[in-house]
Amino acid sequence: MKDRDIWIKLLKEKYPTKQAVCREIINLTAIINLPKGTEHFMSDIHGEYEAFLHIMNNCSGVIREKVRMLFSETLSVREQQEICTLIYYPREVMNRKRNLNELSEDWYRLMLNYLLELAKMVSSKYTRSKVRRALPKEFGDIIDELLHFMPDEDDNQIRYHRQILDTIIGIENSEEFIVALAELIKRLAVDHLHIVGDIFDRGGDADKILDLLMEYHSLDIEWGNHDILWMGAACGNEASIATVVKNNMKYNNIQILESGYGISLRSLVLFGEQTYPELEVMKAAQKALSIILFKLEGQTILRHPEYNMQDRLLLDKIDYENKTIVSEQVTYAMKDTDFPTVDREHPYELTEGEQKVIQDLKFSFLNSHRLQKHVDFLFEKGCMYKRYNENLLYHGCIPLDEQGNFDGMEIDGNTYMGREYLDYAERMVRKVRKGEAGQDELDFMWYLWTGKKSPLCGRNIKTFERTFIQDKTAWKEPTDPYYKFYHTEKTCNMILREFGLFSPLSHIINGHTPVKTVEGEEPVRANGKLIVIDGGFSQAYHKTTGIAGYTLIYNSHGMRIKAHQPFESVEKVLEENKDIESTSTMFETEKDRIMVGDTDEGKEIKEEIQMLKKLLEVYRGK
Repeated sequence: MKDRDIWIKLLKEKYPTKQAVCREIINLTAIINLPKGTEHFMSDIHGEYEAFLHIMNNCSGVIREKVRMLFSETLSVREQQEICTLIYYPREVMNRKRNLNELSEDWYRLMLNYLLELAKMVSSKYTRSKVRRALPKEFGDIIDELLHFMPDEDDNQIRYHRQILDTIIGIENSEEFIVALAELIKRLAVDHLHIVGDIFDRGGDADKILDLLMEYHSLDIEWGNHDILWMGAACGNEASIATVVKNNMKYNNIQILESGYGISLRSLVLFGEQTYPELEVMKAAQKALSIILFKLEGQTILRHPEYNMQDRLLLDKIDYENKTIVSEQVTYAMKDTDFPTVDREHPYELTEGEQKVIQDLKFSFLNSHRLQKHVDFLFEKGCMYKRYNENLLYHGCIPLDEQGNFDGMEIDGNTYMGREYLDYAERMVRKVRKGEAGQDELDFMWYLWTGKKSPLCGRNIKTFERTFIQDKTAWKEPTDPYYKFYHTEKTCNMILREFGLFSPLSHIINGHTPVKTVEGEEPVRANGKLIVIDGGFSQAYHKTTGIAGYTLIYNSHGMRIKAHQPFESVEKVLEENKDIESTSTMFETEKDRIMVGDTDEGKEIKEEIQMLKKLLEVYRGK
C-alpha cells in the first residue's frame, strides 16, 4: 500500500465523515492565523534558585508589563506592584495579609476581578481549546465561563459573572481561586521556555531548579558543559564524579551533594584526614580529591590519544626536589608538592585508599534516586543543539580552526565536524544512558565537559594549574577560534546553513560565555545573527557582567532581550513589592506579525491541512 493510501486510511479512522474533516480544516486554518506563542530563552542559571524562581514567577518582567498596560490609567504604581506580587507569590502574599488582618471580602473581590482581566489579556492570542487545556482542573469550567462571558442588553451575563464571584467568596474559596488564576496567567504569558545550558555550577540549588522545571508546561534544554559533567557523573564516569565533588567543595556547595542528592562524603573526608592530618578536615579532603581527580583524568587521556590532551598530563612533570613543574614548556613554582599518594614511577595509578574513595562516591552517585530522576529529565528534554522556529540553539560553540573553517575530531578513522560532530556527540551520550556503551563512550562524556574541541566547552581548562601553581599566567585558558569568528555575520551564516537554516529570520542563540556589559560588550552580535544570553545569573559573575542574567523574548512582534538586575530576596518582594528591575531592548521588529503558520508547529499543521483536503476529495468522490 502506498504511503498516501496509508495516511488516508488512518485519517478516515480519525475523521469518519465529510463534516468531521471540514470542521478540522476550519479549526486548523484558524489556528495558523493566530499570532505565534511567546518563547523565552535563558541560560547559565548556575544553581541560583531564588533568582531563577522569581524570574520564572514574574515571567522575566512580562507580568509587570501586562499589568501596566491594563491598569496604568486606573491604578497607582504601588497598586500595580501589589497585583504583580500577588501573581508571583499568591499564597505568601495572602498569608502575610492574614497575619496583618488585611484580608476582606472587598479585597478578594477586587483582586479576583483584576486577575480575571489579566487572564483575558494573556489568553487572547490562543485558541479557546488551548486555554482550556491550561486551566487548572479544579476550576476549569468556572474560569472558562468567566473568561468568555459577553455583556448583553439585559446585563444577564454581568449578573451571572458577579454571582459566580460572590459564591466563590461566600464559600471561602477565594484564596484557592486566586492561586489558580495567578498560575494560569504565568502559564499563558510564556508559551515555551528554552534553557540553553548550565543549570548546574556555582550556586547550590540546581536540584531545586530541576524540580521546578520538571513541573513546567513546555520546555527544552540544550546541554551545557556543567550539565554534561553531572550527567556523566550520574552515569558512573569516575573523572566526572571527582570533578563534580571537587567543584562543589571549592564553592562550599556540599549541601547539594549531601542534602540534595544523599551523596555521602564520609569516605573521602576520612581518607583526607588520614593522608593530610596537618590540614583542616575539609581542606584535607579537597586536596586528597584533587590528586584523585588528576590521576583519573590522566588515565582517561592515556586511553585516548585522539583527544590530543597530552599537555594535561602534569603529575609526571613535577620536580619534587625543586618544587617546580613544566607546563607547556614553561617552568613554574609549585605551591605544594606534598603528595604522599603519588607514586613517582606510576603517577596516574590510584592507591588502594583512593580506589575505595572513588568507588564509594560512585556507588552514591549511581544510587541517588533524586539525581537519577533529574538526569533522566535532562535526557528526556535535553539535546546537544536544537533547531526551533528557524533559530539554532546551543550552549557552547561549533569548533572552528584558525582560518574560521569547521574543525572537529578524528575518531576511529572518521573525522567529525560541524553538525555531524554534534550529532555524533549526542549519539555517544545517549548510548551511555541506554546502557549500550562501554568505557570509550563513558570517557567521551568527560571529554565533552573539558576537551579542547568539545562543543560544550570551547576552551583549554587549566584545573591543575589553578590548584597548584601560584603564577596566574599559567591559568590562562585559550579558547576555540569560534569565539573570534562568531562576531562576523559570514561565520554565523555558515553555521546556520550547516544546520539547514536559511531563513532571514534565523539566529544563533548561544550561552556559556558571560557578556561583559561593564566593558561595553553587547549580547547581540554579527549584525543581529547571534545572541549571547549568558548575562551572569551566578552571583560570582555579577561584577564581570554588570547585570544578573538575560532573558531573550521572541514573540509575534520580533525579538528583544531583557537584562535583569540582582535579586535581593523573596522577603523584600513580599514586604516592599520590590521586583527585579529589568531593562528591555528591542533589537528586531518584524514588519508583519509572525503567525503560528510561520512556526515549526504551523508547518506541521499546514501539512495536515493538505492531507485533510485530500481526504475531503475522497469523501466527495473526486
